Amino acid sequence: MGTLRTLLHGIVDYAGLFPPAGLDLGPAVAEYSEHRVGPHRWALGRFVAPATRLDAVGQAAERCFPTAAEPWRLTGLLGTDLPGDIAAVRRFNDAYHGRAVVDAVELRAATPADIGRAVEIIGPGLETYVELPVGSDLDPLIGAAGERGARAKVRTGGITPDAFPAPADLLRFIRTSVTARVPFKATAGLHHPLRGSYPLTYAPDSARAPMYGFLNVFLAATFVASGLGEPEATALLTESSPAAFRFSDATVEWRGHALGEAELGRARREVATSFGSCSFREPIADLQTLGLL
Repeated sequence: MGTLRTLLHGIVDYAGLFPPAGLDLGPAVAEYSEHRVGPHRWALGRFVAPATRLDAVGQAAERCFPTAAEPWRLTGLLGTDLPGDIAAVRRFNDAYHGRAVVDAVELRAATPADIGRAVEIIGPGLETYVELPVGSDLDPLIGAAGERGARAKVRTGGITPDAFPAPADLLRFIRTSVTARVPFKATAGLHHPLRGSYPLTYAPDSARAPMYGFLNVFLAATFVASGLGEPEATALLTESSPAAFRFSDATVEWRGHALGEAELGRARREVATSFGSCSFREPIADLQTLGLL
């Protein structure tokens, strides 16, 4: 299925250190290292870690870093001490040059001025994602990110029901990013391919809530970039039926709408780039259950 592979290539940024998995550093490094050589490595993206823990990541993963193959790629999460965090990124990259590289960073910002100051401190050479409050006035925020050469980030869920944005708010974020031509990534709550009610954590007694599917979010972004209207995009974002989707080598179809492989590839590069997930196994297993892999 060429279009499915194009849609999902490098899409999962592995965030096993974060809830609900919340793995210790050693197991998280081992998981990512295993996935890098597994049969579905083509869907694996970066390893996500706080910038304050990069020194520890290097120590834990050094024996896993390749000496000749493609280096590990990492995302550093920046906190309130931006100069200190960027120094940690540079220190890591110097120490593991050719074997591992932090080539992307993520941070939160609530105003255009905050975005401008952050991008100035970060400097060139790092793919920068700015997590924005989805319920706010997004036009000036996404516009400021784009003007500064940064990208946007949206939180699509969490471990409590109130962490999931309303479909209208999420679609507004997607459409604003598409209109401004600012690529975005998503994080949290996208363990499953399709919209449905799922446990919020891995605890046996976990509460359940409606979650977005990563196929819903990324196909909605792709179809919106190709001109899909508001009612149809909302329906796609909340679609829960596997039968509504059909992937082939040439096209992906959803309820009478179709896109070709070239359009999907362009959208992944220019519109919706990746999503963070504390599990790589779960998204892959669900795709297999649906018969897509």
